[in-house]
Amino acid sequence: MKDKESVGAVCPVCGRPATPRYRPFCCAHCADVDLGRWLRADYRAPVRPEEEEDDLPG
Repeated sequence: MKDKESVGAVCPVCGRPATPRYRPFCCAHCADVDLGRWLRADYRAPVRPEEEEDDLPG
């Protein structure tokens, strides 16, 4: 029988196997690194520039 660890799941920070306790990370350190990246706004969704008000119809 397989343990709780996901087959093939790897830590997105360091690439080591993920552990159930810190999933999707391998340890608390990698979870904290990822949280720091979010807080510094290192992760951003691509956006298109907004239209200026003069370009809007009406």
